[in-house]
Amino acid sequence: MATDEQLKKIADGYKFSGETVDLGVAMSEGEPQPDVPVSLPLSMMNRHGLVAGATGTGKTKTLQSMAEQLSSNGVPVFLADVKGDLSGLAEKGESGEKLEARNAAIGQKWEATSFPTEFYSLGGEGMGVPIRATIHSFGPILLSRVMDLNETQESSLQLVFHYADQHELELYNLADLRAVIQFLTSDEGKEALADLGGLSKATAGVILRKIVGLEADGMDKFFGEPQFETEELLRTAEDGRGIISALELSELQSKPQLFSTFLMWLLADLFEELPEVGDVDKPKLVFFLDEAHLLFNGASKAFLESITQTVRLIRSKGVGIFFITQTPKDVPGDVLGQLANRVQHALRAFTPEDAKALKATVSTFPKSDYDLESLLTSAGIGEAVVTVMTDTGAPSPVAWTRMYAPQSRMAPAAPETVQSITDNSELAPKYAETVDSYSAFEKLNEQEEQKEKQASEESAKPQDTKDKESEGKAKAEAGKDKNEDKDRRKRNDAMMRVGTNVASQVGRELVRGLFGTSRRGGRRRGGGFFG
Repeated sequence: MATDEQLKKIADGYKFSGETVDLGVAMSEGEPQPDVPVSLPLSMMNRHGLVAGATGTGKTKTLQSMAEQLSSNGVPVFLADVKGDLSGLAEKGESGEKLEARNAAIGQKWEATSFPTEFYSLGGEGMGVPIRATIHSFGPILLSRVMDLNETQESSLQLVFHYADQHELELYNLADLRAVIQFLTSDEGKEALADLGGLSKATAGVILRKIVGLEADGMDKFFGEPQFETEELLRTAEDGRGIISALELSELQSKPQLFSTFLMWLLADLFEELPEVGDVDKPKLVFFLDEAHLLFNGASKAFLESITQTVRLIRSKGVGIFFITQTPKDVPGDVLGQLANRVQHALRAFTPEDAKALKATVSTFPKSDYDLESLLTSAGIGEAVVTVMTDTGAPSPVAWTRMYAPQSRMAPAAPETVQSITDNSELAPKYAETVDSYSAFEKLNEQEEQKEKQASEESAKPQDTKDKESEGKAKAEAGKDKNEDKDRRKRNDAMMRVGTNVASQVGRELVRGLFGTSRRGGRRRGGGFFG
């Protein structure tokens, strides 16, 4: 329940000078207050955020509404559509009696609207323009996450990447990486494997088996060329609205580590490509990562550090990240501490674990006059407890809010709509077909074929020819050794003469330094220890 004084505090706390994303209106005594709007400054969207709540409380509709308003303000949006619900952004919403009554109660000016949407899929798994990444750009840390490697195996994989880089063996797909590891574990690669130091043959074998497992699961299609250029996510439509990029992941729920890691690759690649912009009137791009707990479950220390660093630093590139999950405890503390904007839908407290999560959630909010434990377990569908970062950099008052409804379709779009958008995408000709470039796999196979050819030619020669060639080689080697011995003696004599001259010169320079003298004809006088 909100008193008049509290409502006034909320009204004053959510007055912003610039453009905003309208979240909803404050609630009092269970009734919405249309004259007390709750919003989020557009300039603060790159301060990151969290949308949390139990299943069925309205999280997806909240992020859908936020994505619509960002698009309307010319801000591109990227969202991970795990359940397939968000494709409805491409179609106009449908009104009805319940929706009209709700809109009238909260004073929302609702108009059925579709939004410019681009659909993507990982490697073509599902409908959408394929997104691929090369193994090299993905890197050993993220790849270790996909393969579920331990820290020792992850370090070993880094050595493999280093070896490939040093020997110009391009790693574009899993076949390339497999070829390099197979070479290192072969008889011919023994010496190279030993030179790598901390990489054992047993560990290399484990990594190789993991790669074969990924290929067996069909994951090889996600790695390769053409690599997706992340700047494609920054586009706007002809009418100036930001394009909403929806990565369709409903087919990949059985591979959570793969798609969660791909999302981090996208962020990391954006971080590398985008210039520093500092504080801006509106973000360049906003990410919505649904089912965010999948990012962190079973993550290695290196992977968590990578996420934390990316979230901390990418704000200065004008990119905002919103994590969507059930409770704040799903997100590591180092990451949670950087999420300035909070939309907390209802929680359930059916078990002791639920009650513990509820208390932990309440403790993360600023002090308020609400009984948050009671409010968060009784809030209705489409209601949330909100606090955001104001344009002065301070947290806004905590506000019990009835959220605005999306204006696009609140259900999956028709499959023919998604297929039509994909077929007519200007990106389809660029990314639709897989490219197989000349890389590590082809290079190592070519080397092997050349060795086999030479061995075959050698075995086909008559024995007397082989004997003569061996005798010729032996004579050539003896002559070479003799010439090298002469050259060695000459170099030694020359080095002795040079050494004598250098020693004399060094001795003279040391004396000059100690006694403050200078070279003949020089201008410098004095200095040294006694200058």
